[in-house]
Amino acid sequence: MVEAGSYAEAEPPPVSDRRFPPAVEPPAIPLLNRVAAELVGTAALVAVVVGSGVQATGLSRDVGVQLLANSLATVFGLGVLILLLGPVSGAHFNPVVTLAEWWTGRKDPKGLGPREVAAYIPAQIVGAIGGAILADAMFGRAWVKWSTHDRSAGHLLLGEVVATAGLVMLIFGLAKTGHLRFAPAAVASYIGAAYWFTSSTSFANPAVTIGRAFTDTFAGIAPSSVPGFIGMQLVGGAVGLLLVALIFDRRRRAAAAT
Repeated sequence: MVEAGSYAEAEPPPVSDRRFPPAVEPPAIPLLNRVAAELVGTAALVAVVVGSGVQATGLSRDVGVQLLANSLATVFGLGVLILLLGPVSGAHFNPVVTLAEWWTGRKDPKGLGPREVAAYIPAQIVGAIGGAILADAMFGRAWVKWSTHDRSAGHLLLGEVVATAGLVMLIFGLAKTGHLRFAPAAVASYIGAAYWFTSSTSFANPAVTIGRAFTDTFAGIAPSSVPGFIGMQLVGGAVGLLLVALIFDRRRRAAAAT
């Protein structure tokens, strides 16, 4: 979920020969294709999250079983989407990841630029809304019905900081260590785990948060809770980048020196 083409790469070059990020969106892939991949990928991700939630609540009244079904579907769906679309757009599907990549590569002329950021983020938001509408339509529900699931409690906001910080640290930690080829499995596994160990069930994504406000289902979030979640996700993204710098930068500098 960082750079296009990085998931499909073979063995990475030596650390001393790489910049951070280790790869960038290749100019050979037109921006339109990359934006389309972000829109479709985010739409598919939200459709998986919302649709599996609707399916789970229709099959069981046990909340634990519902969450298990929802999290498993998300793990499998996210892993496939990253594997498929990572070589095209980087498979961000998340404005926090897009902003973090721009920030870390802002001094690199080959890094993600403001033009790409301005195109990626709206596509992710539109895709997320479309995915929620699609999921409701597939199950014969009202296409748009605002969620009534309040998620404004303080402990849930803390959960979003933790979930997003961990996600950013994972993605950019993999980039720092040259292990982005493991991102489809690693990122999907982390999100699946975070469903269970965070109080908020790990939205960790502003676009997905907005999309899930459009559906009054198991996976929904009340519109009044959206600003708080997004604010904490941005805080979590900054915390994640600080952790990456704290943990991995010294290793990079030492490797470069040798």
